[in-house]
Order: sequence, then structure tokens, then C-alpha cells
Amino acid sequence: MNMSAPPLSNETVPLCFSINSPPFLYNHTIASAYFSSVLSAMGLTSNLIAFVVLLNSFQRAHSLKRSSFLIFLGGLVITDFMGLLVTGCIVVSFHVTQFNWRHLDPHCHFCNFMGMSMVFYGLCPLLLGAAMAVERFVGINWPFTRTATMPKSRAMSMVLMVWTFAGCVALLPIMGLGSYHIQMPGSWCFFNISSVGVDRVFSLLFSLVGLLSIAVSFVLNTVSVVTLIKVCCGQDRTQRRRDYEVEMMVQLILIMAIASSCWCPLLVFIAQTVLSGSPLKIRYLLLWLRFATFNQILDPWVYILFRRAVLKRLYPSFDWSRGSIMTFRRNVSRIYRSSLGDSPGKDKQGGMVE
Repeated sequence: MNMSAPPLSNETVPLCFSINSPPFLYNHTIASAYFSSVLSAMGLTSNLIAFVVLLNSFQRAHSLKRSSFLIFLGGLVITDFMGLLVTGCIVVSFHVTQFNWRHLDPHCHFCNFMGMSMVFYGLCPLLLGAAMAVERFVGINWPFTRTATMPKSRAMSMVLMVWTFAGCVALLPIMGLGSYHIQMPGSWCFFNISSVGVDRVFSLLFSLVGLLSIAVSFVLNTVSVVTLIKVCCGQDRTQRRRDYEVEMMVQLILIMAIASSCWCPLLVFIAQTVLSGSPLKIRYLLLWLRFATFNQILDPWVYILFRRAVLKRLYPSFDWSRGSIMTFRRNVSRIYRSSLGDSPGKDKQGGMVE
């Protein structure tokens, strides 16, 4: 439903104002300046702290595989920070000044820029999560191959490839596949979520790329965790250092869980709206968009809190030595197998060799 003032009939209406045109009459609580300001400030602060933590960890990293993983995390932090900075500045500025988009941006250049930013910074975290899942899957399942220990240059190249792919997708509406429009309450621009023509194609493409990235992350991370548990509890558990790999997998699983919880509602909502042909419900669009914003706020705290150095301080009474951790895992494995009816003797002989 268009709740904006109708444009003048004797004017040529730019494309970005052809559906919604300011001034808007939408003033729901979910679209208030308070939400935008608080979420932007929280996200920028969290990502700055995470960047400092990652920089210190990268300088102390001695393992090549850990350095590569930290490069992916650094790319994710930079992406989240810049996404909040670019889009947050525009949204908060609108709420403070109440500028008129028709006067400020008569040719839709500014609106197209923000729409591209929303698509680019929305897809990048999901694609980077999938890239990290691929990197850990190869490193854990084929540890002795040449590609398992990824050089830093290759990790940087993969991050740049993700950024390039997301940028190409964001450029598609400018090239004619879809279109960017101003959205209620007039503080932001996004692609037109419609079941008609090329807008339908781009809406489904955006939703499909995001959901496919989450699905790839889920499948590969599940396989990696199963493999890691088998190796840690197997006979070769002393041959390879696994403490940092466990730490990286825990962080990666949490990143995947946060991304799934925050982005799936919006991606499913877009696909459902387009496929059903029903009118766009702006209230739900704004609500699920807030959910997606929390991904950029919560992601940094995974790197800040879920590190062995922090866990040692939180639980100093626990013996964090390698032998103690392996003994704990072996005891848990024995209890689990005993609950399934295996005898202790069988458990002692059941080591798995990778």
C-alpha cells in the first residue's frame, strides 16, 4: 500500500520515486529514529572492538591455517562495520534533518547508492560465512593436502572474490535487472520487492543467494564438526593439534547460527511475498530488516568472547591443558557409547584412525 503523497502529474517521475514518493505518512514505532541510532551505535562500537581483538590475535598467530581464518574474520568485521557506517549515516541523517529525497536526489543517484549498499553489505556476511565453512571443511577433512593449509594471499583473494560477487549482484538493478526504490518511512532505499517482471527475478535472486549461502554453511559445518569429533576421540588425537581448530569451529558455528536466525526471516519473507503475489507488508519488512541488522551487531561478540584466552579467565578452575581436554572428550565419548549399550572393552578398541 502506498502511503505517500501522490506526485505531480505534470512532472516526469524518476524511477526510484515511481512507487513511493515523499513525503510519507508512515510513523510506526519500528521505524523510529531511536531504533536506527541505537542499533548503529551498538554495531559500530562492537565491530571496532572486534577489529582490535582480531588484529592482536593475527599478530600473535603462529599457525598458517589460523592466520587464514583470521583474515576471513577480519573481512567480515570490516564488511559489517562499513555496512553499518554507510547505511546508518544515511538513515540517522534523515531522521535528524527530515530531508526531502525529491529535492536532495532528483536523479536517484543517492537512492541507487544506498540500495546497492543494502544489497552488497547484506549478502557479504552470508557469502563470507559460506567461504569460511568451505575453508574449514577442507582444512579438517583433508589436512595433509596442499590446499588444506591456505596461504594468506589465497584467503585474501577469496575475500576479494566474495566482495566482487556481491558487488556484481548489487549492480544488477542499475543495469536493468530489477530497480531500487525509496522505501517507507522514507529513510532508506532498497530493491523493489514485487512479483512482476524483472523485479521478481532480482528479488528471488537475492533471496536464493542468501538462503543458499546459509545452506552451504550448515551442511559443511555439520560435516566438519562430525569429523573433528571423530578425530579428537580417535587414536590419532595426539598427532595433530586440535585446540585451535575446535575454537575456530565453535566461532564458525555461532556465526552461522546468528546469520541464520537474523537473515532467514527476511529472505523467506521476500521469497514468500514474490511467489505468492501478495502486497508487500511494510511493517513486516521493517521488522525483519531489524532482525537482519542484529547480525552485524552480534557477529563481533563471537570473536570477542568465544576465544580460549577469554574462556580461561571466565573458568580459571578448569584445567585447559591439552591432556585434560582430551581426557574429558574421551570420557564423554565412553559415557555416550555406554549409553548405547557398548561394553567398556569395545570402547577401548574402537579408536578411529583418520
